[in-house]
Amino acid sequence: MLTFLLKAFLITFSGVIVPGPVSALTISQGTRYSHYGVFVALGHGIVEIPIMILILFGFGKLFEINILNALIGLLGGFFLLKLSYSLFKGINNPQNTFKKYSAVPLQAGIVLTIANPGYLAWMATIGSILILNSYKYGIFGFIAYAVMHLTIDIIWLYFLSSLSYKGGQFFGKKLQKIIFLICGFSLLYIGMQFIYSATKKLF
Repeated sequence: MLTFLLKAFLITFSGVIVPGPVSALTISQGTRYSHYGVFVALGHGIVEIPIMILILFGFGKLFEINILNALIGLLGGFFLLKLSYSLFKGINNPQNTFKKYSAVPLQAGIVLTIANPGYLAWMATIGSILILNSYKYGIFGFIAYAVMHLTIDIIWLYFLSSLSYKGGQFFGKKLQKIIFLICGFSLLYIGMQFIYSATKKLF
């Protein structure tokens, strides 16, 4: 099981570090306090753990339904474009960029996770494989993977909010602007990809 967990760690970590709405929110609001990312990760986990359990019991096949998959991609793609626009628009005032979602980090983590088609696509494909493989080691194997996955999320998002908090102190807004540009272009590209893919499936 240790070999599986090591492989799962590397695959999960590579997915976690990809820029997305949750990481963009954490960076933008991390200047407020360094632990912001921890609460965002817990909100993310409130969505993630039930999805893992549903996939374990076979509900992951719902994501394979073409029309449902396309609608998730289309709606989520436009949501990512909206977030990308917000990042570019608020580049000179980072803390106000996610004002609508940022008041309660736990709630923000829930909303942005549900609305992220990239996350749902990852869980329906790579995530499903890891979850089902974890269960080869019984319920303990599944729990071990779930705990490891959530721990990676918490550590990574805490790292991002701490980096933003300390970076804001030492480098001012210059570092945040650079990070916002990276996240903004990433969300723009990912959002357009999902819209294009969803349109092909629908038409």
